[in-house]
Amino acid sequence: MKLSTRTRYGTRAIIELALSHGKGPLQTKLIAQRQQISAKYLEQVMAMLKSAGFVRSVRGAKGGYVLAKAPNHIRLGDVFAALEGPLVTVECLENEDYCSRTAVCLAREVWAQVQQAVDSVLESITVQDLLEKARDGKVKTADYQI
Repeated sequence: MKLSTRTRYGTRAIIELALSHGKGPLQTKLIAQRQQISAKYLEQVMAMLKSAGFVRSVRGAKGGYVLAKAPNHIRLGDVFAALEGPLVTVECLENEDYCSRTAVCLAREVWAQVQQAVDSVLESITVQDLLEKARDGKVKTADYQI
């Protein structure tokens, strides 16, 4: 399984906004610069995050984006689903008619367990959990002083 650029960048943008939560909006250009990603592509991702209700835009000269929810109310599984759609390791888990071997396939159960494990991990982690790991020194973050 490989995560798309959209999901990786979107998650990084959410984390960047969470690091500044309560300090005002961040412009896409600044988020892109800090995260070393394309500002143009990030705009598209931010539009998806906005329509999913994770971020909101603030207009004006000092405008940009802020989290629409507190970091402890944003689960990585929800962000993943908004940007990627539902996680399906193999098509036959979603639609038993997809494959004629569904009823006798020994590997299908393994793929179901993989899917369940990934879902469980993503649902168990909030953006706040990541911030706390950064504060505890378990995850390094860049020091953003302007």
